[in-house]
Amino acid sequence: MGGFGRLFEAVWRLVRYDALLPREATSHYPPALQALSRLLLVLAGPPSRTGRPGQRLALALETLGPVAIKLGQLLSTRADIFGNAFAADLSRLKDRLPPFPVATARAEIEQALGRGIDSLFSRLDDPIAAASLAQAHPAWLRDGRHVAVKVLRPGIEQRVAEDAAAMRLAARLLSGISATARRLQPVALAETVIRSTELELDLRLEAAGCDELREVMARDGFMTAPRIVWEGVGKTVLTLEWARGLPLSSPEALRQPGLDRQAMADNLIRAFLAQALDHGVFHADLHEGNLFVAAPAQIEAVDFGIIGRLGAPERRYLAEILWGFLERDYERVARVHFDAGYVPRKHSVSAFAQALRAVGEQVFGRPASEVPMSRVLIQLFEITAIFDMKLRPELVLLQKTMVAVEGVARGICPDHDMWQAADPVVRRWMLRELSPPAQARRFLQEGAEALQNLARLLQSPARLPEPPTATAPRWLWFCVGAATLAAGVMLGAWLF
Repeated sequence: MGGFGRLFEAVWRLVRYDALLPREATSHYPPALQALSRLLLVLAGPPSRTGRPGQRLALALETLGPVAIKLGQLLSTRADIFGNAFAADLSRLKDRLPPFPVATARAEIEQALGRGIDSLFSRLDDPIAAASLAQAHPAWLRDGRHVAVKVLRPGIEQRVAEDAAAMRLAARLLSGISATARRLQPVALAETVIRSTELELDLRLEAAGCDELREVMARDGFMTAPRIVWEGVGKTVLTLEWARGLPLSSPEALRQPGLDRQAMADNLIRAFLAQALDHGVFHADLHEGNLFVAAPAQIEAVDFGIIGRLGAPERRYLAEILWGFLERDYERVARVHFDAGYVPRKHSVSAFAQALRAVGEQVFGRPASEVPMSRVLIQLFEITAIFDMKLRPELVLLQKTMVAVEGVARGICPDHDMWQAADPVVRRWMLRELSPPAQARRFLQEGAEALQNLARLLQSPARLPEPPTATAPRWLWFCVGAATLAAGVMLGAWLF
């Protein structure tokens, strides 16, 4: 019942703010939706009478809580799809929400750390940024270091639990009434979003994620992360060194003298891809409010509450798909989709390659400002329907981050070429991982694992089922494994 109540509240708030079917777009609706839009406008309240659609939606989402706010943050990164005014109106959801009192924050810090504030901080100022789950305070340690202190909003766990119940209910309803929605796996999608949001409620996990990604980022230099102050970390409090530069959400950020916008946009794309492809772990919340920039092209990321991870197969599929697009080898891209199981085998590889060419060729070789991304995304959605492609829950954070990162890069440099920026990182991965020496190493590793498994079987014969008649003796299987490993060693020596 709580889920039904929360879901009804969400719809009602959107109606009251005229944000569900805004009146400004009535002429674009089909006849049935035009009639429904006029009916909903009768029910709309005073907040619907002023402001642009983006401003009204931002206010509605703000009242609905953290999960709805995160949706608004994602939409705000795609000015190229929704328009500059709409994205700008939603951008306040990134870090300019109403803060809670500093006295409440001080009490929360002392409770979480189990010590008085003065024992760690010489000064704690009013919050400078407030988002859906937490707010950030500038502070100074007793040794003089300038730090940022992140404090969770009081009672946020209950709000997230209410949102989770409503989201699960909405997902089940959508899955039950719509075949199109079922293809998007709404239940699995909801669980993925809920789980990632729940992990954000323990700032000790965020501190560990920041520390891990700081080490990862240092290997390439495309992006940096602040150092964690571990004595200032608790479940609801996180302390880290002050980020360099200005937040990208600030209007002054891109007006800094000496800024190289092209290089900065390139660094953003390459940082994300290097994290995902080379290390299998990436910052999964890269909107403007979480990025600090400085001349000439320095980027420092904060807010590591959502971290995505990719296994070796997913990393290989991602790299091969990107490489295929870079080379305009649509047949290869299509085959990877089939090998990965993204497209059912009943369809034609060549037909799918043809559909991919229809998308890719309208993007390559054109300035980003001339590419109608809304039309491209609609075409991609139609292709996924034609070829029965389902949403992959394990790739949700990757896809969501790719959409956000590409949108942020376009905001930094309107004519940015994502494919040109991606080329060095993807090419490096392909040369390293798919070269003959790399394949030989993988073959050796698989042979060694097979031999270890055989050894385990020989050491525990009681667990083996009785072999049927005419089955080869166990010593023969051991010899086969040893021969496989020996062949791998010789192949590797020859290739190296």
